[in-house]
Amino acid sequence: MSLSSASPLAVPLSTPLVTVQVRTVLLLAGTAFLALLAYYFIGVDEGAMSVFGKSTMIHEFFHDGRHFAGFPCH
Repeated sequence: MSLSSASPLAVPLSTPLVTVQVRTVLLLAGTAFLALLAYYFIGVDEGAMSVFGKSTMIHEFFHDGRHFAGFPCH
């Protein structure tokens, strides 16, 4: 007696085009946000005029990176 096992039906692994487009837009928006945030901290934040508090901690943390990237400082 032989037992034949029926193979499960193959389900295509496709996603709707709308889902792919939404995922792409969210990925691009997140990347742009992180890039602008990095640009602010490295190139714009001046310590005393900082948006994120009145300490110079962020400015001092990125200080050498600012000079390496060619941003004016002081």
